[in-house]
Amino acid sequence: MSSFDVDLFVIGGGSGGVRAARIAAGYGAKVMLAEEYRVGGTCVIRGCVPKKLMVYASRFAEEFHEAQGFGWSVGETRFDWATLIRNKDREIDRLEGIYRTNLDKAGVEIVDSRAVIEDAHTVHVLKTGARIRARTILVAVGAHPTLEPVIPGGELGITSNEVFHLETQPKRVLVVGGGYIAVEFAGVFAGLGSQVTLLHRGDMLLRGFDDDVRAALGEAYVQRGVNLALGRTLTSLEKTSGGIAATLSDGSVLTVDQVLVATGRRPNTQGLGLEKAGITLDEVGAIPVDAYSQTLIPSIYAVGDVTNRANLTPIAIREGHAFADTVFGNKPTIVDHDLIPTAVFSTPEIGVIGCGEAAARAIYGDIDVYKTAFRPMKATLSGGKDRVFMKLIVDKATDKVVGVHIMGHDAGEMIQLAGIAVTMGATKADFDRTVAVHPTAAEELVTMRTPVVVKKPEAVG
Repeated sequence: MSSFDVDLFVIGGGSGGVRAARIAAGYGAKVMLAEEYRVGGTCVIRGCVPKKLMVYASRFAEEFHEAQGFGWSVGETRFDWATLIRNKDREIDRLEGIYRTNLDKAGVEIVDSRAVIEDAHTVHVLKTGARIRARTILVAVGAHPTLEPVIPGGELGITSNEVFHLETQPKRVLVVGGGYIAVEFAGVFAGLGSQVTLLHRGDMLLRGFDDDVRAALGEAYVQRGVNLALGRTLTSLEKTSGGIAATLSDGSVLTVDQVLVATGRRPNTQGLGLEKAGITLDEVGAIPVDAYSQTLIPSIYAVGDVTNRANLTPIAIREGHAFADTVFGNKPTIVDHDLIPTAVFSTPEIGVIGCGEAAARAIYGDIDVYKTAFRPMKATLSGGKDRVFMKLIVDKATDKVVGVHIMGHDAGEMIQLAGIAVTMGATKADFDRTVAVHPTAAEELVTMRTPVVVKKPEAVG
């Protein structure tokens, strides 16, 4: 008789944990999953999905305006924040129900409670007091946004958790940060008609992205009326009769109705009991794991944002699936974290896979760069001012396309398909011999023929 109650105990019902539980159960494992909040995790409940719905909402005003160029008379329009939030919440409820149903169909037992680790094989379910003995434990608890750095009055700010539940639309918004979340919500509020200031300590948005894309997005946001406050930080917040007074590092004061802080996230490892099992966290509180998502304790694994490898939902899903294949399917699987297609749902949208120009030069040395910027066909009648930007980076030695960068309408959709080609190792010659689909914006990816000339620095001496 086995000394274990279950083969697998999953702590965390987000994307990675749910996928791991379902696949492991499909291999015949007895699986229990504990979630203290709502099944679906950050992405479904308070991340990618509700955010994308809000992004859609923010783009309609521009669509109504541009329709005039095509002969449409839209008439008076009005946006109701409460309707958006109510409908968004209904959709999230529906998706959570699907997640629960799929787990149930797979034979996974769901425990609606916080669970903590007591040793290498024991999990304590706090709601019931039960102690479950598990052959394998998977930690998939994700991460949470922080109000960092700590400043006087910082508690007046909100994070990306609370922004989905605001009762009213703030008319004046300060967004702090320059990454995915900050950029996306600045675009959402601007599109919905709020007065938006985007504050970032760097000189360009989206650190780590190609510099041409960063510059193009900054220009597009300024054109859309977003006030970019770059090279500055937030030093204090104070509640006043007129709203929230935000003091910046240059001494200027901005009065707004809401401050959204999107400066970082931390793994949800505090109080999880990992130290009892002998696991030492890294400097940011993440769980160190090997290529198979295994910790130094052989019976404990971790996937997703709690490991701080590549903090994206599809990666958590892939890691969870690979874990189940490895441990329960006898198919050892390693997830490649080096080549990941990704999208930023700003407006205009951004899609990227592979290296930016600077990184490619550092890695490959001799490269060719192809790029183009143009007004999309729709804008010829609509009068829209957004431009499309595309850039290909090619390793000269192999002719492989090592970077694709797109900014413009449906960039996220385009990069998913381009990502297949780049992941397969497509060369520039492969792109060149692909027949263009005309008229589309995406055809530019296969019609760029002449690399840009890069001026080399003159020799000194």
